[in-house]
Amino acid sequence: MKRMEGKVALVTGAAQGLGQAQAELLAAEGASVVVADLNAAQARRIAEGIRAAGGRAVGIELDVSSAEAWPAAIDQAISAYGGLHALINNAGIDLRGTVEDISLQQFHAVLDVNLLGTFLGTKYAIAHMKGHGGGSIVNIASTTAIVGAPVTTAYGASKAGVVNLSKTAALHCAQAGYGIRVNAVLPGPVATSMVMGTPENPAPPEVLAWIRSAVPLGRLAEPKEIAYAVLYLASAESSFVTGSALVIDGGQTAQ
Repeated sequence: MKRMEGKVALVTGAAQGLGQAQAELLAAEGASVVVADLNAAQARRIAEGIRAAGGRAVGIELDVSSAEAWPAAIDQAISAYGGLHALINNAGIDLRGTVEDISLQQFHAVLDVNLLGTFLGTKYAIAHMKGHGGGSIVNIASTTAIVGAPVTTAYGASKAGVVNLSKTAALHCAQAGYGIRVNAVLPGPVATSMVMGTPENPAPPEVLAWIRSAVPLGRLAEPKEIAYAVLYLASAESSFVTGSALVIDGGQTAQ
C-alpha cells in the first residue's frame, strides 16, 4: 500500500516550487490532493498534471490570509474527496529588508501570508479533523526561524511564529485528545524561485555561490527533498511525532 493511500491532503501555495513538489509526491503516494493557490489557473494546471500521471487532484483558488476563504476550501476538499486528513500550510512570501528599511506595509504583507495564513489553516483544519478521526497538519517554516540574517526581518519573524504556533497547536490537540498531530518543517536554502530568482530576474551567481558555500553539503536542497519530510509527517509513519520542528538544511545550522 502507498504511504498516503485513502487519505485526502490539502496543500497551500501548491502552484509552484515546494508546494508543487509536495502535492505531486503526496499524490504519487496515494493521496487525493487539493492543490490550493492564489493563482487558481496554475493550481488547476498542476492538478491536471497529477491526474495525467495517474493521481487524484483538484486545483482550487485560496487566499490563505482570508478567514472567509478557508472554510470554503476545506468544504471543497470534503466535497471532492469526502474528508481532510492532512493539511500542508506551505504558502509563503518573502520581502527582504532590514528592520530599518522594510516598510510597515511590507512587514504586514509577509506576516499575513506566512503566519496569519498558517494560523487560519491550522484553526479551520482542527475544527474539521477533531470530529472526523484526527489528522496531520504540517507547517512549512524555515531555518530563518532560528538563525537571524539582517534582511530577513519579516520572513524570519513570520517563520519563528510558525514554529511556535505549531508547538502550541500540537500541545492543545494532544491534551484535548483530538488525534491531530501538528509539526513544522524548517528548510534551509532550496532551489526554488525564492532563492534562485526567475528567468527574468535571476539571483546573482556570486550570491548563489555564497549560499552554497554556507551549506556543509555544498549545495541547495531540491524541492522533493523537502517534500519527503512532509510526506513522513503527513503519513501514519510519524504517528508518535507532534510538536516537532524538523530542520532540513544540509547541516547549515549545525555549525
